[in-house]
Amino acid sequence: MRKAFVLFSILAVSAAVSGTCLAGDHPPGHLVVSPADVEWSAVGSLPPGAEATVLEGDPSKAEPFTMRIKFPANYDVPVHTHPAVERVTVLEGTLYVGIGETFDRDAATALPEGGLAVMDAGVAMYGFTGDEGAVIQLNCEGPWGIDYLDPAKDPRKAAGE
Repeated sequence: MRKAFVLFSILAVSAAVSGTCLAGDHPPGHLVVSPADVEWSAVGSLPPGAEATVLEGDPSKAEPFTMRIKFPANYDVPVHTHPAVERVTVLEGTLYVGIGETFDRDAATALPEGGLAVMDAGVAMYGFTGDEGAVIQLNCEGPWGIDYLDPAKDPRKAAGE
């Protein structure tokens, strides 16, 4: 059952952010992405308001990928886990990151622009933004997914998936 849920999560993330690589007219083996090349889209596996783009790789496959996620101001990501190590770099704004099975704003750590957080697979975590929102970059190894500890907080359930 858990494996099926993780696979479903991976497929939902991949479908939501379109695993298209932004290679453009560059030679094979090289990738150059300009901010003008980035196309953002809604993410069905995150609460409404977040947008994401896959810059390289395919999160549904066992390969490295780079994805960016844009969170609006005053946004919460409920307590969740990932099936692989998560490497988060904050590109804009501040992301507040907490570890544990309870969403606790007071226990979270502010991760400012330029900050890095690395969390092991299976670690319960949560995040939120303040008044400015945030843009993060994930550099991870797929296959990727998200598993909410409280199924009632899973936005895919609200969407009927």
